[in-house]
Amino acid sequence: MLKKTVFAAAAIALAFAAQPAAAAQLKWVGCGISKKGFMAAMAKAYQAETGIEILVEGGGATRGIRDTARGASDMGGSCRHKLLVDEERNARMIPIGWDAIVAITHPDNPVKRISLDKLKAIFEGRITNWKDLGGPSAPIELVVRKGKTSGVGLLVRELLFFDPERDFPAGAIRLKSSGPVEKHIEANPYAIAFTGISSGRKRNVNFLGIDDVEPSYENIAKGAYSLVRPLYLVIPKHPSEEVARFVRYATGPEGQEIVRQEGTVNLIDGAGLWPKFRRDALTARREGAF
Repeated sequence: MLKKTVFAAAAIALAFAAQPAAAAQLKWVGCGISKKGFMAAMAKAYQAETGIEILVEGGGATRGIRDTARGASDMGGSCRHKLLVDEERNARMIPIGWDAIVAITHPDNPVKRISLDKLKAIFEGRITNWKDLGGPSAPIELVVRKGKTSGVGLLVRELLFFDPERDFPAGAIRLKSSGPVEKHIEANPYAIAFTGISSGRKRNVNFLGIDDVEPSYENIAKGAYSLVRPLYLVIPKHPSEEVARFVRYATGPEGQEIVRQEGTVNLIDGAGLWPKFRRDALTARREGAF
């Protein structure tokens, strides 16, 4: 029964009004979390099977959506769950797997778990020293993404604070994308930040358990970990046949096995997560976030 989830997603691709085209090369741009989490490996496997090269570039979810919508890229990737402005309306979003937003620290930081309330207090500027969390007496170095439309930045604001316009403390270090954020945490023992686990697991960082639940593959897949969100392929409303072919591959058995092998929760294993995400979205909407 769960396998029907994958085949239903693949059927979406078959329904596209595809434009006839032949391509020896496709371009994908988008969120670095998707890029590192599965897309680089999938592009390599797809080329080996079909001979079609996929150029894979990062740049964030917003770039992935907007470049695809305006035809600057054949397709993209997004860890943001919705279109925000008119210039994005020519894009279509296809679920590809599941990610979790995680709080990350340096491996040497002794704090390994935190409550959701205390995590919020850090990003509100109400807790500023690690000693208040059972760690050493050292200032907390807060690291956040620039802007409010990135996948991590938007979902943190919506799912944790129920406020897409929330500002983080003025003293926070603001970096342009998830890659620099993760690298900063790797080098700074008293820093903390949010990222997606799909890319974060490939860094030398520690993931904080939230309310005694670790962000393991199993806990994410069954919805025990709290901050889950979908990952998407982004395509034009009227994609080329070659793009539609790749969507069928990515959402089918071969592509979904690559997603799983890379450590990202795929559509089969995360089939039960949609009700949780919709409930979380409904709660946030009632609070004015969605």
